[in-house]
Amino acid sequence: MNIGEKIRNAREDMDLSQREMANLIPMNQSNYSKIERDVQEPNLEQLRRICQILNLDPRYLLNFGDHSAITEADMKLLRDIKAFIKEHTTEK
Repeated sequence: MNIGEKIRNAREDMDLSQREMANLIPMNQSNYSKIERDVQEPNLEQLRRICQILNLDPRYLLNFGDHSAITEADMKLLRDIKAFIKEHTTEK
């Protein structure tokens, strides 16, 4: 299953429309639809918001379930995502 299918399935499980999801990210619905159809990849901020809204682990979306298949580049991406989320998440 690709990233778009995973996002779509999770969104549908939460009974959210594409328009509602796009408004929560925020982004326009047309571009959000492209993410679900794997025409466009989400940027890091969009990926972070999608994971927050749908309560998804980024490793699941990025197919990092099989630890033997993780490369050093994959690990760097995960570290970058983690740092970005930490930097842009504030606890109140």
